[in-house]
Amino acid sequence: MSFPIRVCVICHEEFELKPGKPGFANRCPACSEPEADSPSPKDSTGFQNDREANAARRSAMRDLLYRKDT
Repeated sequence: MSFPIRVCVICHEEFELKPGKPGFANRCPACSEPEADSPSPKDSTGFQNDREANAARRSAMRDLLYRKDT
């Protein structure tokens, strides 16, 4: 059984559309790969790990909820 032949919308090269292929059905495997150069949203927050971020969130919420207005 042969796989359907598609044409990539980006580079206009033909490729076989195989089941389980990651990415888009109208892009070849080379054009479907995610870019590794862009930083992930977690890296751009400035926190070293999630524990520090969660501690800061808890502290901010506690300050807002239990602040005494005098």
